[in-house]
Amino acid sequence: MSFRSCRGPFLCQRSVVYLLTSYLMPGSVTQISLPKCLLPKDKVNGFSRDGAVIIGATFPIHDSRVYQDVTFREPASPDTCQTFVSDNYQWLQAMVFAIEEINKNPNLLPNITLGFWIHDSCMILERALKGALWMLTGKEEPILNYQCWIHRPPAAIIGDAVSTRSIILARILGRYQYPQISYSSTSPLLSDRDQFSSFFRTIPSSESQIAGLVEMVKTFGWTWVGLLAEDSDYGQQGFTSLKEELVKAGTCIDFSEYILTSRIDKNALHIVQVIKTSTANAVIIFSNDIDLVPVLNELVREDITGKIWLASDGWSTSVLLSMERYSKLLAGTIGIESHSEEIPGFKTYISKLDPLQSLNDIFIEEFWEETFGCKWLDFKSPFSALDNLSKPCTGQEKLESIYAYHKDVASARFTYQTYNAVYAIALAMQDLRSCKPGAGPFHRGTCADTMHFLPWQLLPYVKHVHLQGKAATKRFFDEHGNPPAQYDIMNWQHNLQGPLRYVKVGVYDSSAPPGDTLIINANAIQWNTGKKEVPPSMCSPSCLPGFRKAAMEGEPTCCFQCVLCAQGEIANQTDTLECSKCPWDQWPNGPQDLCIPKATEFLSFKEPLGAILTAISLFSSVIPAIILGLFLWYRKTPIVKANNRSVSYLLLLSLTLCSLSSLVFIGFPSQEKCLLRQMTFGITFALCVSCILAKTITVVIAFNATKPNSNYRRWTGPMLSYMVISIGTLFQCVLCISWLGLSPPFSEHNIYAHPGKIIFECNEGSPIAFWCMLGYLGVLASISFVVAFLARKLPDTFNEAQFITFSMLAFLSVWLSFVPAYLSTKGKYMVAMEVFAILSSLSALVSCIFFPKCYIILLKPEINTKEHLMGRGGQKKVK
Repeated sequence: MSFRSCRGPFLCQRSVVYLLTSYLMPGSVTQISLPKCLLPKDKVNGFSRDGAVIIGATFPIHDSRVYQDVTFREPASPDTCQTFVSDNYQWLQAMVFAIEEINKNPNLLPNITLGFWIHDSCMILERALKGALWMLTGKEEPILNYQCWIHRPPAAIIGDAVSTRSIILARILGRYQYPQISYSSTSPLLSDRDQFSSFFRTIPSSESQIAGLVEMVKTFGWTWVGLLAEDSDYGQQGFTSLKEELVKAGTCIDFSEYILTSRIDKNALHIVQVIKTSTANAVIIFSNDIDLVPVLNELVREDITGKIWLASDGWSTSVLLSMERYSKLLAGTIGIESHSEEIPGFKTYISKLDPLQSLNDIFIEEFWEETFGCKWLDFKSPFSALDNLSKPCTGQEKLESIYAYHKDVASARFTYQTYNAVYAIALAMQDLRSCKPGAGPFHRGTCADTMHFLPWQLLPYVKHVHLQGKAATKRFFDEHGNPPAQYDIMNWQHNLQGPLRYVKVGVYDSSAPPGDTLIINANAIQWNTGKKEVPPSMCSPSCLPGFRKAAMEGEPTCCFQCVLCAQGEIANQTDTLECSKCPWDQWPNGPQDLCIPKATEFLSFKEPLGAILTAISLFSSVIPAIILGLFLWYRKTPIVKANNRSVSYLLLLSLTLCSLSSLVFIGFPSQEKCLLRQMTFGITFALCVSCILAKTITVVIAFNATKPNSNYRRWTGPMLSYMVISIGTLFQCVLCISWLGLSPPFSEHNIYAHPGKIIFECNEGSPIAFWCMLGYLGVLASISFVVAFLARKLPDTFNEAQFITFSMLAFLSVWLSFVPAYLSTKGKYMVAMEVFAILSSLSALVSCIFFPKCYIILLKPEINTKEHLMGRGGQKKVK
């Protein structure tokens, strides 16, 4: 589509019809000739300067307007702007400064002078659209598709500030492939190349900003936040994306409200009540500063403090909100804004502005009045006068004396981005001029006419421009027209001079390696609490180490209760979702935040219980040995010979071995000990009980053999005793060898008997074999008890059957009590119980069988005679 020329001072009405049909139905053109022409209305003007190549721009020099009543019975009054914004005026001056700098640079666009057309959009959509059409058509009453330029249209257009206005401009400019570069529009919608193929921006898309905001929320540990956004394209797009990313990051949203820009009060009353009742301390606000003012005013009126405000780039360094009125409310705010740098020479340039020398600058007088609080006299009206509060402007005022630091910082980012936008266009034109035939971007590698190129011919060069100006690092536009995302993290801090000041406390760079995208100097942040610690913002208090988070029914995931970790589990971090089990050889400490080695347990020689049992075992083994020595010394005495002294020797030896076998149960249960201890115990006790059984049988046979014609005579002699002992012991040996062969005992670490302990113990391998071994001992002892009990009344002075009866009764009582006690204990106490049973039963045998004999041998030698043994010693004494 090309522009048609319109000659003469009048604009034909048929062009209006063409405007509608060409825009709504591309390709179809309908022209209707009307008999009359209309004079232009609603005059559009701006700040301009001639040049060989023109760059157009729209800036919101004013930020509001007076709304007129529309009756539809008479023409509406033109839009009236008010409230001059001096910081936005700096953006305009950044463009002028950049163009003058380029014109003076002999290495950049030599022999070409750049000019500009700048229009004030006044924060009004219609004015932004009219300004763009004014620059496209060259007429004050713009008519699309008609061009009345004397020379040629602007090569590119810079603007607009707000995403909503940039979207409208981009839809029109994109139809003609006009390069458009915005310095502050961040809506993600503008990254859609299908809709906005010629749109670029020097400020990152808010998608990157959202990633930075989410990263900050995660870094500060906030899991319970509120969301507030204006209902514009900027706010709605940011609101939707931010909500999705926060949920992905595990952050819950307490409330989400829109600032209704269509209402005068912006829905402030409702929003403030929601914030007031919210339990979230951190509130993310995605808005421009102007629309946020009514909400902040209501918050100040309600005296709501203590909230943490997280600011989007729409108001992160707003001079309007840095006033002392909001200092108590907004101190401690954390904001994110696009990275900016100081433009070399710009501060000197703007401080030397002179309204008396810049006569074609239609905005400088308002800038002067706003900056110095003075009023220019209207010399065209001789009756004009100043009000009592104003002083006259002279033009001799010095900007250096009033140029505030906070204003410089607040406006620096858009000033910087505007400066970069001008250089991006200039560098694109430089690339266009450097094109070599055959290597161009057009059909068959052709190049554009370097002196008479059209805007659409500049577009390919803008797409691939590399921005590397004096004030900018190397930057470029990606396939979506966006620059690399780099942001500064700003903290609002109290200032002794009144307004809040902005302090850079960190950076966010999306191109940095993972983990280094966000860098924050926590010590430089001043929170509204006055403390260095990050104020919390969570639905539920953090779960301390040792506890895990448990979801609450019907509540968001960030609202939870803390539950103590289960036995054997730990949580060594705060807000753990799941507790982790300790390794098998470790156990939680008291707070359950650390796994420590488990306490080991076995019956050691060093501990008191083990030492006592060891001493008793040694002592118990010494007594039978002493008795054996005593019997050997008095082996020829009647009492020793009468009690089958060879079996008595063997019995005493077995008792000594039984006492020593208990030592195998004490100490670390190695594999060797586990194999030996039950076998040693079982075989030595089988030998012991077999000896007692042999003695008992010998007593019975001896008394019965004295009867005339007794058949027991042939069983007298030592062979029977040896047979009984051998058979009784051999059976136990076979049983133990079978046990070792089929399922031998082994050493194991028992971690289940006592939580928190590792019990080193011997697994018996086959419980059946273990109880069969004990059962066999019980059978031998029972037989001995029965035989001895039956022979207890046989006539004899030293009837040993009586003592054996008592010893077997004690023996059986000990081991019958041992069974339930053994089954009810675990660990070292189970071993101690078995050792105690061994020693107790041995003590009973020694005491009942041998202590009476030792008493006679040592203390009553007069009755240790053959006569007394045969029952005749008592008769002699009576005589």
